[in-house]
Amino acid sequence: MVSLILGGTGMVGSYIFDHLARTDEEVISLSRHPRRGQLYGDVTQPDTLRVQHADTIYCATNPRPLSRSLPHLLEAAQPERLVVISSTSVFSKVDSRDTIERQSIAELIQAESAICEECERRNVAWTILRPTLIYSEGRDRNISQIARVIRRIRCFPLYGAASGLRQPVHAEDLAIGAIAAAKSKRAANRAYCTTGTETLTYREMAGRVFDSLSIRRRLVSLPPMAWKAAFWIAKPVYPHVTSVMGERMNKDLAFDFSPAIEDFGWRAREFRPVFRAGVSTPNNWG
Repeated sequence: MVSLILGGTGMVGSYIFDHLARTDEEVISLSRHPRRGQLYGDVTQPDTLRVQHADTIYCATNPRPLSRSLPHLLEAAQPERLVVISSTSVFSKVDSRDTIERQSIAELIQAESAICEECERRNVAWTILRPTLIYSEGRDRNISQIARVIRRIRCFPLYGAASGLRQPVHAEDLAIGAIAAAKSKRAANRAYCTTGTETLTYREMAGRVFDSLSIRRRLVSLPPMAWKAAFWIAKPVYPHVTSVMGERMNKDLAFDFSPAIEDFGWRAREFRPVFRAGVSTPNNWG
């Protein structure tokens, strides 16, 4: 068996690579930033995807450019299976008040559709996994960003009650799930929510980040006007944070993962992050 990973040095792709490397499968890993044993490849530039046959392709990078380069990739690799990491944002952000965010999600929905159509046209089985709040301590822009704020100011601001439900999922669990889905006949030509299997409020999620850093919980609830003021003050330091993100703290982002359990044994660890020295925030897509 030969497996090809797109985004092999990214947050999820690196875990897929590590787990497959422990088996007797041949693993080919492409990345814009390859490390030892990996090759250069950029899904935004199809001519860089110089691959031969692969039984399974894992897309652990942005699905949007993949949808455009997929015809070239499938023609070259002739795979039997394609597993794509997408996002539950196709449900939760489709009506976002942020115009740029709404356009990005529309493009993601279109990309998913194009990927499914191209695979079916070429008789390649596909599986789409939709996680939410992917984290890997020190590598993501979600949980690790919260940790950075806590370490810097020793407290964390919340928008109101911050009662919205969350299901953070570790990148390694998602990688293991992707491998299991690739081997499951029941998961062929289906899309799944692969969120964390523990559901907790945004407030509690942030509280557990305090616990992981061994810092006493200091969660400060701000009314809307105070949040917006704090947002504008913090914007130069945290350019990726938007006011809409604060409002979303009170929106439930919980999804049904039971089909993934039934079809390929989906499992995810309890949310108890473990942080070590240094917290960075690289691009989520790797």
